[in-house]
Amino acid sequence: MKPQPAACWLRRAQPLLGTLVEVGVFAPGADRHAGVDAAFAVVRATQACLSRFEPGSDVARFNTLRRGERLRLRPITQQVLAAAQLLRDSTAGGFDISLGSAPDGWALLGAELCKHRDAAQLDLGGIGKGHAVDLAVRALMANGVSAGWVNAGGDLRAFGDIDAPVRLRDEASGGVRAFATLRDGAFATSHFGPGSRSRLAAAGHATPGYAHASVAAPLCLWADALTKVVALSGDTSHPLLARFDARAWLH
Repeated sequence: MKPQPAACWLRRAQPLLGTLVEVGVFAPGADRHAGVDAAFAVVRATQACLSRFEPGSDVARFNTLRRGERLRLRPITQQVLAAAQLLRDSTAGGFDISLGSAPDGWALLGAELCKHRDAAQLDLGGIGKGHAVDLAVRALMANGVSAGWVNAGGDLRAFGDIDAPVRLRDEASGGVRAFATLRDGAFATSHFGPGSRSRLAAAGHATPGYAHASVAAPLCLWADALTKVVALSGDTSHPLLARFDARAWLH
Protein backbone atom coordinates (compact mmCIF):
# COMPACT_ATOMS: atom_id res chain seq x y z
CA MET A 1 0.00 0.00 0.00
CA LYS A 2 1.41 3.39 -0.96
CA PRO A 3 1.49 6.14 1.69
CA GLN A 4 -1.74 8.13 1.59
CA PRO A 5 -2.15 11.72 2.81
CA ALA A 6 -3.95 11.85 6.14
CA ALA A 7 -6.10 14.69 4.80
CA CYS A 8 -7.67 12.27 2.31
CA TRP A 9 -9.06 10.02 5.06
CA LEU A 10 -12.43 10.48 6.71
CA ARG A 11 -13.74 8.40 9.63
CA ARG A 12 -17.24 8.48 11.09
CA ALA A 13 -19.17 6.27 13.53
CA GLN A 14 -22.83 5.86 14.49
CA PRO A 15 -24.69 3.56 16.94
CA LEU A 16 -26.59 1.12 14.72
CA LEU A 17 -27.39 -2.61 14.60
CA GLY A 18 -27.01 -2.83 18.36
CA THR A 19 -23.34 -1.85 18.14
CA LEU A 20 -21.09 0.94 16.87
CA VAL A 21 -20.78 1.06 13.09
CA GLU A 22 -17.61 2.78 11.93
CA VAL A 23 -16.79 3.87 8.37
CA GLY A 24 -13.36 4.89 7.14
CA VAL A 25 -12.87 6.13 3.58
CA PHE A 26 -10.02 7.23 1.32
CA ALA A 27 -11.44 9.31 -1.48
CA PRO A 28 -9.25 12.10 -2.87
CA GLY A 29 -11.20 14.15 -5.38
CA ALA A 30 -14.54 12.60 -4.43
CA ASP A 31 -17.37 13.77 -2.20
CA ARG A 32 -16.38 11.65 0.78
CA HIS A 33 -19.22 12.91 2.94
CA ALA A 34 -21.83 11.85 0.37
CA GLY A 35 -20.37 8.34 0.34
CA VAL A 36 -20.30 8.06 4.12
CA ASP A 37 -23.86 9.41 4.39
CA ALA A 38 -25.02 6.85 1.82
CA ALA A 39 -23.26 4.04 3.72
CA PHE A 40 -24.96 4.92 7.01
CA ALA A 41 -28.30 5.33 5.25
CA VAL A 42 -28.17 1.78 3.90
CA VAL A 43 -27.18 0.42 7.32
CA ARG A 44 -30.20 2.17 8.84
CA ALA A 45 -32.39 0.70 6.08
CA THR A 46 -31.01 -2.76 6.83
CA GLN A 47 -31.73 -2.32 10.53
CA ALA A 48 -35.30 -1.25 9.69
CA CYS A 49 -35.78 -4.51 7.77
CA LEU A 50 -33.97 -7.01 9.97
CA SER A 51 -34.05 -5.93 13.61
CA ARG A 52 -36.52 -7.85 15.77
CA PHE A 53 -36.62 -4.78 18.02
CA GLU A 54 -38.01 -2.52 15.24
CA PRO A 55 -41.82 -2.94 15.32
CA GLY A 56 -42.14 -2.35 11.58
CA SER A 57 -39.31 -4.62 10.50
CA ASP A 58 -39.96 -7.73 8.44
CA VAL A 59 -38.57 -9.90 11.24
CA ALA A 60 -40.74 -8.31 13.95
CA ARG A 61 -43.82 -8.61 11.74
CA PHE A 62 -43.08 -12.27 11.01
CA ASN A 63 -42.72 -13.00 14.70
CA THR A 64 -46.32 -11.90 15.27
CA LEU A 65 -47.77 -14.17 12.56
CA ARG A 66 -49.69 -17.35 13.18
CA ARG A 67 -48.98 -20.73 11.66
CA GLY A 68 -49.85 -20.83 7.95
CA GLU A 69 -49.58 -17.07 7.43
CA ARG A 70 -47.17 -15.43 4.98
CA LEU A 71 -45.30 -12.16 4.80
CA ARG A 72 -44.16 -10.30 1.69
CA LEU A 73 -40.50 -9.33 2.23
CA ARG A 74 -38.40 -6.34 1.32
CA PRO A 75 -35.38 -7.19 -0.88
CA ILE A 76 -32.82 -6.77 1.93
CA THR A 77 -34.64 -9.27 4.14
CA GLN A 78 -35.13 -11.67 1.27
CA GLN A 79 -31.39 -11.70 0.53
CA VAL A 80 -30.43 -12.41 4.14
CA LEU A 81 -33.07 -15.09 4.63
CA ALA A 82 -32.02 -16.85 1.42
CA ALA A 83 -28.50 -17.13 2.87
CA ALA A 84 -29.84 -18.23 6.27
CA GLN A 85 -32.04 -20.89 4.67
CA LEU A 86 -29.11 -22.24 2.65
CA LEU A 87 -26.96 -22.46 5.78
CA ARG A 88 -29.74 -24.06 7.83
CA ASP A 89 -30.30 -26.72 5.18
CA SER A 90 -26.55 -27.29 4.70
CA THR A 91 -25.95 -27.81 8.43
CA ALA A 92 -28.99 -30.00 9.17
CA GLY A 93 -30.52 -27.17 11.17
CA GLY A 94 -27.35 -26.29 13.06
CA PHE A 95 -27.39 -22.72 11.75
CA ASP A 96 -30.61 -21.68 13.42
CA ILE A 97 -31.95 -18.13 13.19
CA SER A 98 -34.93 -19.22 15.32
CA LEU A 99 -32.50 -19.64 18.26
CA GLY A 100 -34.08 -22.98 19.10
CA SER A 101 -37.70 -21.82 18.98
CA ALA A 102 -38.50 -23.74 15.78
CA PRO A 103 -35.64 -24.35 13.31
CA ASP A 104 -38.09 -25.78 10.76
CA GLY A 105 -40.80 -23.25 11.59
CA TRP A 106 -40.17 -20.96 8.66
CA ALA A 107 -39.50 -21.18 4.93
CA LEU A 108 -38.59 -18.67 2.25
CA LEU A 109 -40.59 -19.07 -0.94
CA GLY A 110 -39.46 -16.44 -3.42
CA ALA A 111 -40.23 -13.06 -1.90
CA GLU A 112 -42.54 -14.51 0.76
CA LEU A 113 -41.71 -15.80 4.23
CA CYS A 114 -44.01 -18.56 5.44
CA LYS A 115 -44.63 -19.48 9.06
CA HIS A 116 -44.92 -23.22 9.68
CA ARG A 117 -45.03 -23.17 13.49
CA ASP A 118 -46.57 -20.69 15.91
CA ALA A 119 -43.46 -20.93 18.10
CA ALA A 120 -41.06 -19.72 15.40
CA GLN A 121 -39.34 -16.46 16.40
CA LEU A 122 -36.52 -15.25 14.15
CA ASP A 123 -33.41 -13.29 15.05
CA LEU A 124 -30.99 -12.30 12.28
CA GLY A 125 -28.29 -10.96 14.60
CA GLY A 126 -25.93 -13.74 13.52
CA ILE A 127 -25.95 -12.85 9.84
CA GLY A 128 -27.63 -9.47 9.31
CA LYS A 129 -24.71 -7.28 10.42
CA GLY A 130 -22.48 -8.83 7.79
CA HIS A 131 -24.95 -8.06 5.02
CA ALA A 132 -25.32 -4.50 6.28
CA VAL A 133 -21.55 -4.09 6.03
CA ASP A 134 -21.57 -5.39 2.44
CA LEU A 135 -24.34 -2.99 1.47
CA ALA A 136 -22.49 -0.10 3.08
CA VAL A 137 -19.34 -0.93 1.12
CA ARG A 138 -21.39 -1.08 -2.07
CA ALA A 139 -22.82 2.36 -1.30
CA LEU A 140 -19.34 3.79 -0.72
CA MET A 141 -18.04 2.47 -4.04
CA ALA A 142 -21.13 3.72 -5.87
CA ASN A 143 -20.32 7.20 -4.56
CA GLY A 144 -16.77 7.21 -5.90
CA VAL A 145 -14.90 6.09 -2.79
CA SER A 146 -11.75 4.32 -3.99
CA ALA A 147 -10.74 2.61 -0.75
CA GLY A 148 -11.97 2.21 2.79
CA TRP A 149 -13.55 -0.05 5.35
CA VAL A 150 -16.73 -0.61 7.34
CA ASN A 151 -16.69 -2.16 10.80
CA ALA A 152 -19.92 -3.14 12.58
CA GLY A 153 -18.91 -4.34 16.03
CA GLY A 154 -16.11 -6.53 14.70
CA ASP A 155 -17.72 -7.49 11.38
CA LEU A 156 -15.16 -5.83 9.12
CA ARG A 157 -14.79 -5.41 5.38
CA ALA A 158 -12.04 -3.51 3.59
CA PHE A 159 -11.82 -2.59 -0.09
CA GLY A 160 -9.43 -0.84 -2.44
CA ASP A 161 -5.71 -0.21 -2.02
CA ILE A 162 -5.50 -0.47 1.76
CA ASP A 163 -4.39 -3.06 4.29
CA ALA A 164 -6.77 -2.81 7.25
CA PRO A 165 -5.34 -4.08 10.56
CA VAL A 166 -7.25 -6.91 12.23
CA ARG A 167 -6.97 -7.08 16.01
CA LEU A 168 -8.38 -9.75 18.29
CA ARG A 169 -9.35 -9.54 21.94
CA ASP A 170 -6.74 -10.98 24.25
CA GLU A 171 -8.67 -12.95 26.86
CA ALA A 172 -5.63 -13.22 29.13
CA SER A 173 -4.74 -9.52 29.30
CA GLY A 174 -8.12 -7.99 28.52
CA GLY A 175 -6.60 -5.93 25.71
CA VAL A 176 -6.23 -6.59 21.99
CA ARG A 177 -3.48 -8.14 19.91
CA ALA A 178 -2.54 -7.84 16.27
CA PHE A 179 -3.70 -10.80 14.18
CA ALA A 180 -3.51 -9.98 10.46
CA THR A 181 -4.12 -7.37 7.80
CA LEU A 182 -7.14 -7.42 5.52
CA ARG A 183 -7.18 -6.40 1.86
CA ASP A 184 -10.30 -6.56 -0.34
CA GLY A 185 -12.20 -8.90 1.91
CA ALA A 186 -14.13 -9.41 5.11
CA PHE A 187 -13.35 -10.73 8.58
CA ALA A 188 -15.65 -11.61 11.49
CA THR A 189 -15.35 -13.25 14.90
CA SER A 190 -17.89 -15.02 17.13
CA HIS A 191 -17.64 -15.99 20.79
CA PHE A 192 -18.18 -19.58 21.91
CA GLY A 193 -21.22 -19.40 24.17
CA PRO A 194 -22.11 -22.12 26.70
CA GLY A 195 -24.53 -23.67 24.23
CA SER A 196 -21.85 -24.00 21.57
CA ARG A 197 -19.45 -25.61 24.02
CA SER A 198 -22.08 -28.11 25.17
CA ARG A 199 -22.96 -29.08 21.59
CA LEU A 200 -19.28 -29.50 20.68
CA ALA A 201 -18.64 -31.67 23.71
CA ALA A 202 -21.69 -33.82 22.98
CA ALA A 203 -20.49 -34.30 19.39
CA GLY A 204 -17.03 -35.29 20.55
CA HIS A 205 -15.31 -32.10 19.36
CA ALA A 206 -12.90 -30.78 21.95
CA THR A 207 -11.81 -27.15 21.68
CA PRO A 208 -9.57 -26.70 24.72
CA GLY A 209 -8.48 -23.14 25.31
CA TYR A 210 -10.51 -21.72 22.45
CA ALA A 211 -13.09 -19.01 23.04
CA HIS A 212 -13.66 -17.57 19.56
CA ALA A 213 -14.10 -18.58 15.93
CA SER A 214 -12.97 -16.19 13.19
CA VAL A 215 -13.62 -16.34 9.45
CA ALA A 216 -12.24 -14.40 6.49
CA ALA A 217 -14.26 -14.35 3.27
CA PRO A 218 -14.83 -12.10 0.25
CA LEU A 219 -18.22 -10.93 1.59
CA CYS A 220 -18.99 -9.98 5.17
CA LEU A 221 -22.38 -11.75 5.12
CA TRP A 222 -20.58 -15.09 4.74
CA ALA A 223 -17.75 -14.20 7.12
CA ASP A 224 -20.32 -13.27 9.78
CA ALA A 225 -22.55 -16.30 9.28
CA LEU A 226 -19.78 -18.86 8.90
CA THR A 227 -18.27 -17.96 12.26
CA LYS A 228 -21.38 -19.55 13.76
CA VAL A 229 -20.93 -22.67 11.63
CA VAL A 230 -17.33 -23.01 12.82
CA ALA A 231 -18.29 -22.29 16.43
CA LEU A 232 -21.02 -24.95 16.26
CA SER A 233 -18.87 -27.58 14.56
CA GLY A 234 -15.38 -26.81 15.89
CA ASP A 235 -14.24 -27.52 12.32
CA THR A 236 -11.92 -25.00 10.66
CA SER A 237 -12.07 -27.13 7.49
CA HIS A 238 -15.87 -27.25 7.27
CA PRO A 239 -17.01 -27.85 3.64
CA LEU A 240 -19.04 -24.64 3.63
CA LEU A 241 -15.84 -22.61 4.01
CA ALA A 242 -14.50 -23.76 0.65
CA ARG A 243 -17.87 -23.16 -0.95
CA PHE A 244 -17.67 -19.46 -0.07
CA ASP A 245 -13.90 -19.07 -0.52
CA ALA A 246 -13.46 -18.62 3.24
CA ARG A 247 -10.83 -19.47 5.85
CA ALA A 248 -11.36 -20.05 9.57
CA TRP A 249 -9.41 -19.95 12.82
CA LEU A 250 -10.12 -21.00 16.41
CA HIS A 251 -8.49 -18.92 19.12
